[in-house]
Amino acid sequence: MIDKTLRILITVLAAVGGLMITDRIIPLLTVVVSEEFLNIGVFGVTMTTILSFVFGGIAGGVLGFLVAPFFVKQLWHFTYWVELRLNKMPGYDVLAGVLGLAIGLIISNLLGSAFLPIPIVGKYVPLLLSIILGYLGINVAIKKREELFSMFSALPALPWLNRDGKERTKEKNANVCPAKILDTSVIIDGRIADICKSGFIEGLLIIPVFVLEELQHIADSSDLLKRNRGRRGLDILNRMQKELELNVHIDNRDFEDIAEVDSKLIKLGQLLKAKIITNDYNLNKVAELQGVSVLNINELSNAVKPVVLPGEEMVVHVVKDGKEFGQGVAYLDDGTMIVVDGGKKHIGETVGVLVTSVLQTAAGRMIFAKPKVAM
Repeated sequence: MIDKTLRILITVLAAVGGLMITDRIIPLLTVVVSEEFLNIGVFGVTMTTILSFVFGGIAGGVLGFLVAPFFVKQLWHFTYWVELRLNKMPGYDVLAGVLGLAIGLIISNLLGSAFLPIPIVGKYVPLLLSIILGYLGINVAIKKREELFSMFSALPALPWLNRDGKERTKEKNANVCPAKILDTSVIIDGRIADICKSGFIEGLLIIPVFVLEELQHIADSSDLLKRNRGRRGLDILNRMQKELELNVHIDNRDFEDIAEVDSKLIKLGQLLKAKIITNDYNLNKVAELQGVSVLNINELSNAVKPVVLPGEEMVVHVVKDGKEFGQGVAYLDDGTMIVVDGGKKHIGETVGVLVTSVLQTAAGRMIFAKPKVAM
């Protein structure tokens, strides 16, 4: 329906354009070809003028009707391109661009009126100034957005803007639980859904658009394992949104000047003053160095594991040999690795061991033990 309306509108405009062109051409023909030469009389000249207008309108309308589909198609392509660009821009960038465009157009209107008295080119100068100053206004405003919004935030009438142009929370909400940003690894891991279901994580959960794109890329991978991991991550997000009814928000900010997803997460965390939920040990350390709080679910998992102290006894099943000579490796039910000194000869056996030491880090927990029979 919209396409048909646009086609009719273009056809009408083209017909009007044909009439305007005819109106310009007829006086020129009247000057070049005199009435005596035509020898058709005043009535004949009048009929010729009418027929010329009719022909010009019809020709313009037919031409507009034929080329309208092409223009409509290009218009939709342009609309989709603009929409895609705006969706990737932060909200305060869009606001800054609108303000810059408005200022540029106001200045061009003031300057353009001074050129109107100039013959021939005078009436085209305002249009040219509007394009140039409008474009400059958008670019300058976006690049200087922090300075612009800091100026506005100083005004008493605009207390809702801070230096970065983001909405400032009221003092009574200062202690509200900060938002949490989920990274790709923690979504694929899947435990985040159960943790949220248990109620240990509160507040707004943010899924950046570049994390969704990375998940989709993994889900479309030709490698079966990666494809399954990506689809698992998308299923986890769907479950969190629909079944668990959590407050999940998709953030459309994408920092095109930053290549790494981890760096984008840290930048978004700095902008939103939010915490990052991850199980990536390296992201954990880098984010903390840059002042972004991190919630590592591996640390949470380690924190709720039963405490094992040196000297305790346990029964384990040795499954393989360790890295060092004579070592054997066993696992607890929760996946904790137990390195059994001298346990290589007990591979495939269930033996009692005595805990000698426990090593616990953000990456996990490791228990060192030795067989009781070796005592």
